[in-house]
Amino acid sequence: QVQLAESGGGLVQPGGSLRLSCTASGRTILTVGMGWYRQRPGKQRELVAWITNGGAADYADSVKGRFTISRGSNLNTVYLQTNSLKPEDTALYYCNARLINKDEYWGQGTQVTVSS
Repeated sequence: QVQLAESGGGLVQPGGSLRLSCTASGRTILTVGMGWYRQRPGKQRELVAWITNGGAADYADSVKGRFTISRGSNLNTVYLQTNSLKPEDTALYYCNARLINKDEYWGQGTQVTVSS
């Protein structure tokens, strides 16, 4: 199993920035990639950004150019730098880890609220 712990959410004004962090523990050697999803009020959970162990990253169109995903040197941590935040970025952000056997694990979520 893999356990995920997120941090870094909060309340920020439009145009502001936050850095989300997620640390994995457990059988992390089996991961093939990690990423961030979000669930906005009244919407389904959606992919925000994903990064493989090799460093290949993919982003939702709505965050390209504003958000950057990265991994820590030991591959057990994933970060999401969020810049130029908009009110529509308000959501519960979840960390996700995918294993080589296709199992997936989720964190508890960290709330990001963009409001003036």
